[in-house]
Amino acid sequence: QDKETKMTEFWLISAPGEKTCQQTWEKLHAATTKNNNLSTNSKFNIPDLKVGTLDVLVGLSDELAKLDAFVESVVKKVAQYMADVLEDSKDKVQENLLANGGKVLPVTYLSFEIKKSFKNYSGSLDTVPFLFIFKGVNQIDNDLKARASAYNNLKGNLQNLERKNAGSLLTRSLADIVKKEDFVLDSEYLVTLLVIVPKINYNDWVKQYETLAEMVVPRSSNVLFEDQDSYLCNVTLFRKAVDDFKHKAREYKFMVRDFQYNEEEMKADKEEMNRLSTDKKKQFGPLVRWLKVNFSEAFIAWIHVKALRVFVESVLRYGLPVNFQAMLLQPNKKTMKKLREVLYDLYKHLDSSAAAIIDATVDIPGLNLSQQEYYPYVYYKIDCNLLEFK
Repeated sequence: QDKETKMTEFWLISAPGEKTCQQTWEKLHAATTKNNNLSTNSKFNIPDLKVGTLDVLVGLSDELAKLDAFVESVVKKVAQYMADVLEDSKDKVQENLLANGGKVLPVTYLSFEIKKSFKNYSGSLDTVPFLFIFKGVNQIDNDLKARASAYNNLKGNLQNLERKNAGSLLTRSLADIVKKEDFVLDSEYLVTLLVIVPKINYNDWVKQYETLAEMVVPRSSNVLFEDQDSYLCNVTLFRKAVDDFKHKAREYKFMVRDFQYNEEEMKADKEEMNRLSTDKKKQFGPLVRWLKVNFSEAFIAWIHVKALRVFVESVLRYGLPVNFQAMLLQPNKKTMKKLREVLYDLYKHLDSSAAAIIDATVDIPGLNLSQQEYYPYVYYKIDCNLLEFK
């Protein structure tokens, strides 16, 4: 399919049954496909749920709107965190964000699998399924916070250590650079200093270092390491000449680095780095698996909430007995405006009843015009583009 025209956005709509619901479906399908393929359509069959009183439905409508927003936010958080954990290698992200037990893309799930997933869903339309969905998704949200916090801590500590091992010679860790033999150790009189010498001043260093102070050991300087701009050199001298040497070195732009050779400390640093790196690798696999499973769970819960919303809003708008057809449309990007017009033409006759409801004293949340787009048919958007990286 052409990625440009195929969208990750779906429109979940419902219209009242004509003589039969099948007729409603055929009419929509013909209108959106006859002159121009405006959308790819499928039936969205919702099982018959037992309906309570109007008051109960209005209450449920409100609850469902909140639940919808909450579940969508969790779906997006899990998806976004998957992208963070995979360090934004975008090609890998989509293949890990699958619905239906990690088998199919969300878009495919919506188009084909949805029919199956509602087979087992029946019973009365009360707060039980909402509570069940809320508890499950809330648990995912809490677990995500805990897991993300632990993993981010580990990642942060590792990054701090990595930063310590990079950066300029003035600040970076020298554990991987210097060796025991670069220093005169355990001497009462002598000490080895480390000096950062800019490359452009290196010739000056070679000429000058032995005379920067008294008591510098001749030929005691070697280049131990270099980065883009500087050399790291050692130099050995008598302890009592250190202050004098540092002072003089500064005038020539040679920076003496404050450093004590301590094998234990350096070894501990290296071990910490290895430990964190191993820990991160160990946690990575299970975390990605957890995200995959729970993305699927949360996504399916989200679509169930949408189905319940369509059911409740359809009964509120079209009345009893329950008689409506829910349909899922995947619009083509280039003809969305046209699709809206076709749908309006098909269903504008419903507006008189909608107007009557709006005039009524009953406050129907789905029809709060200031808050959302209003159409004469029941409409919810499902956007499967869950990642915000552009």
